[in-house]
Amino acid sequence: MALPRLRSIVLDTTDVPRLAEFYRRLLGWSYPEGYDIDELTDWRVIVGPSGERIAFQEVAELPPTTWPSPEVPQQLHLDLMADTRADLEENHRRAVELGAAVRLDRSDDPEEPLRVYADPAGHTFCLFTHDVD
Repeated sequence: MALPRLRSIVLDTTDVPRLAEFYRRLLGWSYPEGYDIDELTDWRVIVGPSGERIAFQEVAELPPTTWPSPEVPQQLHLDLMADTRADLEENHRRAVELGAAVRLDRSDDPEEPLRVYADPAGHTFCLFTHDVD
């Protein structure tokens, strides 16, 4: 028996095109070959260089997480890794420029520098590095 494999991580959003484009640009990924994004406003997929996928599906309402305050929990978050501290800072700049909001800044942590953000739909994601030298 073959075990199931993860195909996609799917994020709910009230604005599929905006959130898909946010992550596509942040990660440098692409839409699948032959994908007509003009036809798809309620569902989109982006694909990474090794075939990893994030999909986005439309919902009528989505209360954004209030993390670290507990009123609306995270429920799911993405961990994104930067190779170096310089990459961490450059990707921080890009994330904010693309519409992310900083929720927690531990970029000066000597063991695991990181920041936690909310994406434009309110989902949290972390950007960190293990480059601590």
